Amino acid sequence: MSKHAEVCDEKCVHTDLVNRVLNDLPDEDALYDLAELFKVFGDSTRVRILVALFESELCVCDISESLGMTQSAVSHQLQILRTNKLVKSRREGKQMYYSLADDHVVTIIAQGLSHILE
Repeated sequence: MSKHAEVCDEKCVHTDLVNRVLNDLPDEDALYDLAELFKVFGDSTRVRILVALFESELCVCDISESLGMTQSAVSHQLQILRTNKLVKSRREGKQMYYSLADDHVVTIIAQGLSHILE
């Protein structure tokens, strides 16, 4: 069995399709930002936090307890998620609460889980 990807047996470029792809392709900066966003999802700890927040808004203590992690480790990962606009935070007294940033994040997680569980 070959380890190489399948390729066309002869070169036949469909110019109309190629032009449509080129016209619809986002610019390099947008593609870079998209790649960076997906890198954030490449860490299982951050994904665990996001899935936990999919259920409910949680304070750092609750996330830490739920995932069996130190508050410091959770806080570090939350900072990365917040920087990438995947979670938002609010303070209530001495507690810091986190939730998913918006419906886009909910959709990404829901569709990702649906995809892998098919």
